[in-house]
Amino acid sequence: MRILGISAFYHDSAAALVIDGTIVAAAQEERFSRKKHDARFPAQAIAYCLQAAGLALTDIDTVVFYEKPLITFERLLETYLAYAPRGFKSFLVAMPVWLKEKLYLKSILKRELRELGQCERSQLPQLLFTEHHQSHAASAFFPSPFEQAAVLCLDAVGEWATTSLWLGQGNQLIPQWEINFPHSLGLLYSAFTYYAGFKVNSGEYKLMGLAPYGEPIYQDLILQNLVDLKPDGTFRLNLSYFNYAVGLTMTNRKFDELFGGPPRQAESDITQREMDLAASVQAVVETIVLRLAQTVQRETGAENLCLAGGVALNCVANGRLLREGPFKNIWIQPAAGDAGGALGAALAIWYQYCDRPRPASTTDHMQGAYLGPSFSPPAIQRSLDALGATYQQLNDETLLTQVAEILAQENVVGWFQGRMEFGPRALGNRSIIGDPRSAKMQSVMNLKVKYRESFRPFAPSVLAERVSDYFQIDRASPYMLFVAPLQTELQIPMTAEQQQLFGIEKLNVPRSTIPAVTHVDYSARIQTVHGSTNRRYYDLISRFEQKTGCALLVNTSFNVRGEPIVCTPEDAYRCFMRTEMDYLVVENFVLKKSDQKPWAKDDAWQQEFELD
Repeated sequence: MRILGISAFYHDSAAALVIDGTIVAAAQEERFSRKKHDARFPAQAIAYCLQAAGLALTDIDTVVFYEKPLITFERLLETYLAYAPRGFKSFLVAMPVWLKEKLYLKSILKRELRELGQCERSQLPQLLFTEHHQSHAASAFFPSPFEQAAVLCLDAVGEWATTSLWLGQGNQLIPQWEINFPHSLGLLYSAFTYYAGFKVNSGEYKLMGLAPYGEPIYQDLILQNLVDLKPDGTFRLNLSYFNYAVGLTMTNRKFDELFGGPPRQAESDITQREMDLAASVQAVVETIVLRLAQTVQRETGAENLCLAGGVALNCVANGRLLREGPFKNIWIQPAAGDAGGALGAALAIWYQYCDRPRPASTTDHMQGAYLGPSFSPPAIQRSLDALGATYQQLNDETLLTQVAEILAQENVVGWFQGRMEFGPRALGNRSIIGDPRSAKMQSVMNLKVKYRESFRPFAPSVLAERVSDYFQIDRASPYMLFVAPLQTELQIPMTAEQQQLFGIEKLNVPRSTIPAVTHVDYSARIQTVHGSTNRRYYDLISRFEQKTGCALLVNTSFNVRGEPIVCTPEDAYRCFMRTEMDYLVVENFVLKKSDQKPWAKDDAWQQEFELD
């Protein structure tokens, strides 16, 4: 049976194709459209999924959408009625969109599918809908390696649910309880993202990265005024401080008064206040997640936990849950946000709706999240020739040896190979890589390659069997979803004078023998690299270790700020030439920057990408 899952019309539109229970392909629309967090109908992502399987749309048995729009509309109406006459401006903005488009989503989907498939309405596949949190739960449990697990979904909001617990057993997901809108851990975090001057639905990870520079001095203020937190981890928000239920902003003047001023203006200087606010809300989120986990384990008795929803991308909270929580094993969907809902919806149909048996496995079914497009050597060569690129084509043995040497000389390398990753993390197939021992690497990558804020941390890609040599973690983290402290012997203690530094001043203090991947709190967001899922990247790191004695590399996503991760060789070459990367490797083609024809110096290209 061929099932196509779709998520769309909020943010991070995506498509996923499942054939007889096997995940064949999955991708986000943004990678093809080059519009970050693209919310439009994922026509190009669907076309890719079909092409990957050699299918036409009419070959698909079922198309499934990841949420139920009529229930969402019900929630909007009830919310506006509950707060009337407040929220009238927001009502006037939202309703025309709903009355014109979203309320008739079934018709819109059929129209878009008919246009994409160039077929008659009668030829379209069956169209089904799952609930939003059901899609999240299915994306977390069904690809996991567990026969049984508690499944916790945490996000901004689905139809009504913002937090939900499910019990996964075999091929079934049994709902247990939920917390409903407007009480939302995701929206609490997004409110502080907005207040700190970052963009909601894309800047939350910046807030998480900023937190270690601050002190959680507002934690008690948040818990005393904004969040009524119960001992079991359930919570209610004091909505008098928030504007998201009825307005066009996340917070209001009462919120401003509580924290001593208006929201930070985007792109203005980041002050100690934003750092302390980030540290404070991060501490609150971690407290809530840990309490919820204790309750979930006590209620279900489960040894295993699966996580999905946007909050599950908070890898700092995940790291604490792994170290301090009650569960023996934790598995998190790598595309934990709405993009993963497309995959979860398709899997929910296969296992729950069709009642198909779920195979036992000791490994997950995500194939390393390498589910996107790949490109053949002839196709790559045609692209590079058309671009006028100068390159060498090398065999694997020569290429890996040369790239390891290039990295050891502190060069920044664009690394493009295999199938593109599904989810927000680059995992060694669409990555920018470097030497983690380099004291200058973080600054060079942030300011000269990524064109982004200097405080942003980078992740290590480490050989899976060597992870415990460097970090205080004893298990795999293939999807870069856990933060762990460095081993103590690798840390460089701060002097008394350095300890007096505040905020961003801490950035230039060497923290370890691998400074490029060590955050200011001696932690790192870890990706373990496995030969079974990414042999070529594993071999590159192994070759780098043979040369340097260091079994890890710096890994950041192959893009600049505001740009989606690159998808095609053309995307990779443009990004390479527009930045100060030194080398580009596209499969077996190696390009040196100094060998390329001069690239027209035109900063206008940066206007292509709206800053996130």
